[in-house]
Amino acid sequence: MSSIKTVNPATNKVEKEYEEMTGQQIDTILSNADKAFKTWRKTSFAVRAELLHNVATILRKRKEELGKLCSIEMGKLLGEGIGEVELSADIFDYYATNGARFLADSPLDTPNGKAFLSYEPIGVLLSVQPWNFPFYQITRSAAPNIMAGNTVVLKHASNVPQAAEIMEKIFAEAGAPKGVYTNLFVPGSKVSEVVADPRIKGASLTGSEPAGASFASMAGKYLKKSTLELGGSDVFIVMPDADIDKAVKTATAGRLWNAGQVCVSPKRIIVQASVVDQFIEKAKSIFESAVVGDPLDPKTDLAPLSSEKAVEDVMKQVETAVKQGAKLVTGGKRLNRPGAFMEATILTGITKDMNAYSEEIFGPVLVVYSVKDVDEAVELANDTTFGLGGTVFGTDTDKAVEVARRIDTGMVYINHVTGIAPELPFGGTKNSGYGREQSPAGIYEFVNAKLIRVTTPDAAY
Repeated sequence: MSSIKTVNPATNKVEKEYEEMTGQQIDTILSNADKAFKTWRKTSFAVRAELLHNVATILRKRKEELGKLCSIEMGKLLGEGIGEVELSADIFDYYATNGARFLADSPLDTPNGKAFLSYEPIGVLLSVQPWNFPFYQITRSAAPNIMAGNTVVLKHASNVPQAAEIMEKIFAEAGAPKGVYTNLFVPGSKVSEVVADPRIKGASLTGSEPAGASFASMAGKYLKKSTLELGGSDVFIVMPDADIDKAVKTATAGRLWNAGQVCVSPKRIIVQASVVDQFIEKAKSIFESAVVGDPLDPKTDLAPLSSEKAVEDVMKQVETAVKQGAKLVTGGKRLNRPGAFMEATILTGITKDMNAYSEEIFGPVLVVYSVKDVDEAVELANDTTFGLGGTVFGTDTDKAVEVARRIDTGMVYINHVTGIAPELPFGGTKNSGYGREQSPAGIYEFVNAKLIRVTTPDAAY
């Protein structure tokens, strides 16, 4: 049985299977992408922008269908899936509208003659993406790089093959020449071979720490530029002056988002000791009233996790934490029904010697810590190998920004969970990876910033 298949996590039933591509099929795809690059790199920004605008238009027209597919393939709430497709369309439009300006020649100040940077595409890029945002993950890699004149081959997660297949068809419908954007149906074990192929000039991956380390090692071995967006254990610091009701509502909604399967979901809530009990009781009330069920039902608040393995892994983490001495405030159980469902869960009393202190829990599990002051909150926030996003929640935004500057992450939001917008850079530091996607920064990762210098033989350097 193929490992590339749709298993509906709400029912655990196989919906569709695909054959893994042969070595010959992979070679043909890479050859076509390499051939397409030689032409695509010469196209005007206007031609590239038209393609991206067309993709955006198709996404919006089909958002309900594609949103439903997110529900069927990985369990996302229908409304969240539709929102993801709309966000993806916005990102395609963003680069279509602004790409020419971002990639225009950039003059450099020099006392003699003139100099400028010319931003030029580098070739075929490999994009390896996860399942938790089936269309958005593709988009933030493909949109800027195709606008820059590169061509892209996608290796998507094996449990969202229909999303992978449909995205290639959407590009074709939008007018993309053959080879500009292509899907690879290959298992994770074949990724190293693709990275090593000389036709691949750069590679990006969103995934786990182990996958990222292996991927970066392979890219480095062959001297290829890479970007990584890995896991996160995002902190949510509740400042002493925070509105507790708003803080609780924001933190719990952020943790239930996509059933907690978000790299930037608020996973570690740090609250002042004077109000921590109040925070926990309010969060408990919200979690216990959350409706768990069919992701296609608009009344559902918490959908299934993406797979049987995903829910088993999270349940094991919760059980281990409790065995090691953590307090289970609420939840912590599987639902007695078919599918990868579990209760929304709150843990407290996590200490440094427990696994849950350093692990990322990729599910609807809120971990609440109590601290005596802001300094202790910052120390705890930074005591992690991860460094993706974070939140500081407080009424005095100037003080909140001061605290944000002290947190070792790639992103910090004030009074909001770490979010997503086309114009804002996305990426982390430490073991959460390197490189940036979205914003102007996202289009410069895989281009050659070539210096062109105009001067005379007798001029000084």
